[in-house]
Amino acid sequence: MIEVAVQAEPDWEDGTDWERLAIEAVTAAMRTTPHAAMLDAAYMAEVSIRLTDDDEVHALNRQYRQKDKPTNVLSFPMVQDDLIEGLDNSDDGEVLLGDIILARGVCVREAAEKGVPTAEHATHLIVHGTLHLLGYDHIEDDEAEAMEDLERVALATLGIDDPYAITED
Repeated sequence: MIEVAVQAEPDWEDGTDWERLAIEAVTAAMRTTPHAAMLDAAYMAEVSIRLTDDDEVHALNRQYRQKDKPTNVLSFPMVQDDLIEGLDNSDDGEVLLGDIILARGVCVREAAEKGVPTAEHATHLIVHGTLHLLGYDHIEDDEAEAMEDLERVALATLGIDDPYAITED
């Protein structure tokens, strides 16, 4: 079973049901992977999502990635990707998959640049972050392509268009 815990700072209060959106995004992302069985497993797997400001994400990005700027989303996996298959053997039946942190200002700016609602872009970022928690990455070109394909499939199930589609002006 999956649990999604959402903590939103006041500047994210825009009428969006962030908890529902986060649950849908995490679930859609997981369904695209071989780890979909985790959604119905006997143990509880938790994803923590923090919706915060650019300053906090900037500080985390500097501290953990040595990048002195805010970014749209950070993911902090708590389980090594080669151990994900064995999660049902956890001692107490609960496991924290990891944390996903979104920066409001960056998210709003990127959504405006793409011409999509902020909630839609945030959904994409949560799908992206969830895939990172499950061991996916985009360092190499082939990894990036595979991860983007999973994102496209997950987002399509939520009625969201391909965020990587190239549009002509």
